[in-house]
Amino acid sequence: MWIRWFAVSVWNIMDPFYFACTRLRYVGEEGRSRIFRVRLTSYRGGSVTLSDGVAIHKGDTLLKIHLYNVHLIKSMITMRNDVARARYLYRMVEQSLPDLAAYVSNHPKFDEIKGLIGITGLNRGCGGLGFETVQIPNSFYKCLKYLSMLPIYFLSSHRPLRNLKKQVPAYLFLSKDTLMSRYGKPVT
Repeated sequence: MWIRWFAVSVWNIMDPFYFACTRLRYVGEEGRSRIFRVRLTSYRGGSVTLSDGVAIHKGDTLLKIHLYNVHLIKSMITMRNDVARARYLYRMVEQSLPDLAAYVSNHPKFDEIKGLIGITGLNRGCGGLGFETVQIPNSFYKCLKYLSMLPIYFLSSHRPLRNLKKQVPAYLFLSKDTLMSRYGKPVT
């Protein structure tokens, strides 16, 4: 356990440097639990048609979402049950999606943004939040993402070796229309 605390402490110290070197921006009000960090990106993958009919093609503008992993791991480190951690994470994402919808609706490039994209191994159950899972077709890129996510998984799971094979990275997509209809404030 002390190794986990030490690793999270070092990561917590290094995270502001990582954040300063990226184009990520926090979503949500300061003082509240902000778990999303985002940046605009130009989609470089193959064409994807989502269940609501939105087609995403190479070159489309998407908002890339990143979970604020060190913050989440710090808040879950004392939880000894992986199911409780999964429920907690689900609730945190669900509670943060209205902030994400507000961020998108107030973004200067609102009209250009087609949707959200993320890459995660935590993709089971995300359909209940409106996300759609698309497998990563490039096996080299999938392997690279898998290796990069291993440290996060080992720090966040109580028994990491038990479910290691289930942690397959995949794309998560959420169209802007679905985000706004489910989590956006109605226009009055």
